[in-house]
Amino acid sequence: MNKMMTAALMSLVFVGMCAGAEEAAEAVAEATAVTETIQEVAAPSTADYAMFAVNNLWVMAGGMLVFLMHLGFACVESGLARAKNCNNILFKNTMTPAIGFLSYAVCGFALMYPGVHWIWNNWFGFAGFGLHLPAGAPIAYHNGEFTYWTDFFFQGMFAATAATIVSGAVAERVKLSSYLIFTAVYVSVVYPIVGSWGWGGGWLDAMHFHDFAGSTFVHSVGGWAALSGVILLGPRIGKYVDGKVMPIMGHNMPLVTIGVFLLWLGWFGFNGASALNAEPQKVSLVLVNTMIAASAAVVSSMLTSRFMLHHPDLSMTMNGCLAGLVGVTAGADCVSVSAAVVIGLVAGIIVVPAVVMFDRLHLDDPVGALSVHLVNGVWGTLAVGIFSPEYKFLPQLIGAAVVGLVSFVSSFAIFFVLKKTAGIRVSEEEELRGLDLCEHGGEAYPGFQFFVNM
Repeated sequence: MNKMMTAALMSLVFVGMCAGAEEAAEAVAEATAVTETIQEVAAPSTADYAMFAVNNLWVMAGGMLVFLMHLGFACVESGLARAKNCNNILFKNTMTPAIGFLSYAVCGFALMYPGVHWIWNNWFGFAGFGLHLPAGAPIAYHNGEFTYWTDFFFQGMFAATAATIVSGAVAERVKLSSYLIFTAVYVSVVYPIVGSWGWGGGWLDAMHFHDFAGSTFVHSVGGWAALSGVILLGPRIGKYVDGKVMPIMGHNMPLVTIGVFLLWLGWFGFNGASALNAEPQKVSLVLVNTMIAASAAVVSSMLTSRFMLHHPDLSMTMNGCLAGLVGVTAGADCVSVSAAVVIGLVAGIIVVPAVVMFDRLHLDDPVGALSVHLVNGVWGTLAVGIFSPEYKFLPQLIGAAVVGLVSFVSSFAIFFVLKKTAGIRVSEEEELRGLDLCEHGGEAYPGFQFFVNM
């Protein structure tokens, strides 16, 4: 760059010397202007760099909050399960983000954001295995909002979340090894390909489909996979007897409550940093919509459980909070605050009958993942087309339907192959004894079962 400036200055001065003193002065002035222009292009201003640093810091902080959500999922899932399976669920929730992040680094990021490497009509693209730092200054990446590494870090945190949703739905009877294999395959291939259709500039993006932070591409993708796993696994022993639903209570509701609040906190990064910059007006609206939708859902789920179950149920209210968060995630950036209230109210209402419906269909979901993430992931996607003046309903409907079909079929195929080869369900003896002892050789609460049976 210095050679360019020197050459420009020398050539213009030389012309000026040949033309005379007056022309020389003009040539020097022109050379100075050219030099200043080159310098402005070569190096950002202090203000630009400061904004770059702020944007980058906010997206990185958002990624850290999304990582914290894995602790929230671990608390919710283990608390809603029985004590004899607590260790197993905590183990799965520790392995999931690790496998997810590594898988995303190997090929997921390149599948989800192929750039110019589209292979088939914006349905599939691949930029190559591994991470590829683009040439040029870091501030040149993504309009000067954040670096390549920040982009990967933030998106990688999202990747494992879809698999974590599956973990809770198949809890207390799935083989650990089969679940981990499913996680690696699903996060490496299915999640990024489907996500590329909207977030990577694919065919859904061309249709003007909108999913701001993942009601479709994270929550419903995980929810459809959870549904396929629940169908192929079958219910837990003792859950349905003579056609009747037998409640199997979780062992630790305080842990569930802690988990929900951790998820609620993490969602401010999940949604807020999905703006991909720290622009005050947009980020503040997203945070308010996130908070107000969750609050509305807490109230409506409490009232709905009071009406349907004849008492205000804590687990239903906790899931109502999460349902409101899932519901507003697709449109947190483009709906009004009053619309976010309605989205949250509806989410909190439908999550309760959804839990009852899945039970009546004998689809055993210990934590309510299908009702929270699948049902409300679809609701949140459609709500964008209802409440946002910028987006139409039909593209939202098409996106939700196609993503659902592909996610369900692909996850069903992965689970089916595992079922026919390695097996996906533990033995009856192992299930009755508890996965903590059978899969891990130790309990989360040593001596707890002896104390209960005294």
